[in-house]
Amino acid sequence: MNRNPEHDTRKHLLATGEQLCLARGFTGMGLSELLRTAEVPKGSFYHYFRSKEAFGVTMLEDYYRRFNQQFETQLAAPPGARGQRLLNWYQDSLHEFFASGHLTNCLAVKLSAEVCDLSEDMRAALDCGATRMMELLAHSLEQARAEKELYFTGEAPALAQVLYTLWLGASLQAKLSRKATPLENALAHIKTLLVVPVP
Repeated sequence: MNRNPEHDTRKHLLATGEQLCLARGFTGMGLSELLRTAEVPKGSFYHYFRSKEAFGVTMLEDYYRRFNQQFETQLAAPPGARGQRLLNWYQDSLHEFFASGHLTNCLAVKLSAEVCDLSEDMRAALDCGATRMMELLAHSLEQARAEKELYFTGEAPALAQVLYTLWLGASLQAKLSRKATPLENALAHIKTLLVVPVP
């Protein structure tokens, strides 16, 4: 059995911190609460992270690595399915909101506004993760257009940025209002931006 206790402790701290941040935000997550919840001594925390801010940066990098990997898997498809899988990703997010009343496990929505002015390093980690997601989205859009699954005007990177910004804003508004309407309206607009050809 190949277990690395040091790696497991670090991973456990990050997973625990992510759940606490989703519930309380980054500033609301006290270090003592993190250590108590994770059942890890303070010395072990500082063995892995030099500060709470460094922990936040690593947590965001880990989150976006997993999120973008899932996003890339969602969009990866043989010809004839990419466009629909892209639209399904937005639809699935809307279904998630209907099921739980919020977008579960979305650290980007939870922390974007909070940490941008709090930590330059955390802002950069958020920006880097979002940029990578937009690159994946732009690549998928180009493939879907080349295979005549979707039609849109302009450059794919610009549209990817619009789609990302639109959905992030709608997600924040849905969180604020506790209603799905912003996401429903955003999805309806996305469908007008991505014209699906008639078979």
